[in-house]
Amino acid sequence: MAILLPQQFFNLAASVGKSYYENLAGGINAAVTVQNNSENPVSLVITRVDAPVITYEIPALNSLTLSVNLLLVAALLTGAGAAFGTIEVATSDF
Repeated sequence: MAILLPQQFFNLAASVGKSYYENLAGGINAAVTVQNNSENPVSLVITRVDAPVITYEIPALNSLTLSVNLLLVAALLTGAGAAFGTIEVATSDF
């Protein structure tokens, strides 16, 4: 069964990080989509079960969709400039 969680809007100041999805019960398969509508890049930080933390930089005015096995945490992190846009997570248990 797949569950599409509500789309979340983010508006982060420079040098700020925020978690937008957490599964502390052992992880779940998911798809994460980030739409960066700002003039500055934003980093998507993915934490998975028994795997290193991975960071993807999403350039200004771009988007990224990832399929992730056993997702624990999906967070966003800004650099020297503020960023805004949307993040959406869809989970599945198959």
